[in-house]
Formats: sequence, structure tokens, C-alpha cells
Amino acid sequence: QVQLVESGGGLVQAGGSLRLSCAVFGRTFSAYNMGWFRRPPGMERELVARVRWTSNITYYADSVKGRFTISKDTTKNTMYLEMNSLKPEDTAVYYCAAQDSPLRDYNYWGQGTQVTVSS
Repeated sequence: QVQLVESGGGLVQAGGSLRLSCAVFGRTFSAYNMGWFRRPPGMERELVARVRWTSNITYYADSVKGRFTISKDTTKNTMYLEMNSLKPEDTAVYYCAAQDSPLRDYNYWGQGTQVTVSS
């Protein structure tokens, strides 16, 4: 059983910063990709950023490029999302997810953490 636990969400003013963490618990775990997704109010879930677990290959959605940074600490089985210059449109529930094979979609998900950016 693999469990992903997010932390670090909260309320912040526009222009502020937050750092999200995603810790992986459970059996010996080896991910292919890990990613951060978000679901804004009334909208579909979208991929924000992802990182290849065994390399430093990253991807960012255009909406967050230059403001968000995804990183990982494989020794701690933890992934991070540093969010700077936050905008009200970044308000969403943020989820971390893991994909354990390139042949499968993301198959492990965290419970989500709320990020609210006030204007």
C-alpha cells in the first residue's frame, strides 16, 4: 500500500509564496513520474508540474512557468512545489500524484490541500 500525503496549503495574499510538500509512505516505492495537479473551483483538474523521479526532467504548465518550482528529495521520498508570485487564479485544491510506470496513468493520489490566494 502506497500513501501520498500533502501539506503546506493555506491562505496567502496575491504576490505571496507557499511551499507544498508530498510525502510518500508505504511499501518500497519507485515512481516513474511524480506530479502536482490542481482543481480550481468549478473547473477540471489540470497538471501543474511533474518531475521524473530518477532524473531531473521537469515539465511545467505555461500558467506557472517562472513562478513555480518542482523538486524532490528521493532519500526522503518527498516531492515539493515552491509557489512564488501567487495569483488569485492559482486558487485550487492541489494534489500530488505518482505514476509508477510509463505504461500507466498516475495511479497514486494524495488527499489534496487547499491553496487560496486573495487579491
